[in-house]
Amino acid sequence: MFKGQPKGLIAAALANMGERFGLYTMMAILVLFLQAKYGLNGKDAGLIYSIFYFSIYILAFVGGLIADRIRNYKGTIFAGLIVMAAGYVLMAIPTPTPVPNKTLFLTITLAGLFIIAFGNGLFKGNLQALVGQMYDNEKYGKLRDSGFSIFYMFINVGAIFAPFAAVGIRNWWLKSHGLGYNADLPDLCHQQLEGTLSGDALARYQELIPQVGGSASDLTGFANEYLSVFSTGFHYAFGAAIVAMLISVVIYLGNKGKFPSVQKKAKDATVTKEEVKMDAKEVKQRIYALLAVFSVVIFFWFSFHQNGLTLTLFAKEYTELSIFGMDITAEVFQSMNPFFVVFLTPIIVAVFGWLRAKGKEPSTPRKIAIGMFIAALGYVLMLVGSLNVPLHEDVVAMGGLEQAQRVTPFLLIGTYFILTVAELFISPLGISFVSKVAPPHLQGVMQGGWLGATAVGNQLLFIGAILYESIPIWMTWGVFVVACVISMFTMIFMLKWLERVAK
Repeated sequence: MFKGQPKGLIAAALANMGERFGLYTMMAILVLFLQAKYGLNGKDAGLIYSIFYFSIYILAFVGGLIADRIRNYKGTIFAGLIVMAAGYVLMAIPTPTPVPNKTLFLTITLAGLFIIAFGNGLFKGNLQALVGQMYDNEKYGKLRDSGFSIFYMFINVGAIFAPFAAVGIRNWWLKSHGLGYNADLPDLCHQQLEGTLSGDALARYQELIPQVGGSASDLTGFANEYLSVFSTGFHYAFGAAIVAMLISVVIYLGNKGKFPSVQKKAKDATVTKEEVKMDAKEVKQRIYALLAVFSVVIFFWFSFHQNGLTLTLFAKEYTELSIFGMDITAEVFQSMNPFFVVFLTPIIVAVFGWLRAKGKEPSTPRKIAIGMFIAALGYVLMLVGSLNVPLHEDVVAMGGLEQAQRVTPFLLIGTYFILTVAELFISPLGISFVSKVAPPHLQGVMQGGWLGATAVGNQLLFIGAILYESIPIWMTWGVFVVACVISMFTMIFMLKWLERVAK
């Protein structure tokens, strides 16, 4: 799998692990943190989540412009690592909970999220552009797709551990205060403080308090204490991302010499064969092709990145939190996707390598179209598995479902497996397609454009939260099935044109 790859590939991937660790920390706990600390409903927390993810990817376009303008990808990448670490520091500092001034402290949280997003924008697209530059010659050109798949696999190693680290820190902090974890309690505590807790929900609240080590003699006092400890544990969980970012800084600086240098290339006045041939008409064709692909993948990311929003809410509210007799938490499901990325990448790379040897490997645009179809199948599974679950508003009125009333965790595990296969057909290969087709002087901007398309899809994520709380759950998954199918047929319609431009 590694044979013939550039020596800087693994170093770049390892340097990216800190960013991915932080990203999956956010994906696992951000919505749950916002609900626990500020008492936000799914729609409001989902809106913040979608804006944050929009910012992460749209700012990559800005980061690409900066790097392309100053022709210093390495320096821009390093600045991004430092800025991201500063944002996680702001998120990790504990603030009072329940919040005495919601506007003030929510603004502080949003500022931390923006700093993280801006740092990510400086880092993410430019590192991908740097990896693409490793393949801009005849020696490595044929290995571009497999190279980006390997890169994608290694950056997800950190993501596997992020949810476990976040959950471990949060639960350790609860335990140190003599309390246990329950996914339904933060919502019930906020309802108690707001004076809206009654009926079945009140009975469930009183039932759960002694189960986590509290006393039901003072319902308001317990609500204040539990929310404070629970949210502080989340703050400290963000601190784990700081450590990961610092490790990435050390790896990046230690291997900086292995990465291609744009400045040195310009100084030596060496140009590739591709650069010599490219004229204004070809540049336009390439940009049009990339813009077309960007517009299509918006629908995929709108569906795929529900893993940190509606799929996480589904895990918390509808899924049995036990596997083979072991208790788990809703956040743990976020480790499924990166685990499957690492597990499946060698298999998919081997299959594509075997097809390449036989001269039958699908083109990159064709692989992306196949990935869209596979993603639709993942949400078909969720649709079928959710046909008999109650409405969200009924679950809230009951104060949460008992474990016996919930669906099997293997529904989500199976869905994450299918969605990960789809991701491996789309995300690393899409990045590879951009690095191959983008004009050499627009590498950073075009990688930023790919991430910008991801940003638009992420901005639409809040629609999923609105649907989740407004219509039957199975219909919500049906919307994502339709989005993925539309993407697939659009890619198929453009296939011959994209293949011709990519040659």
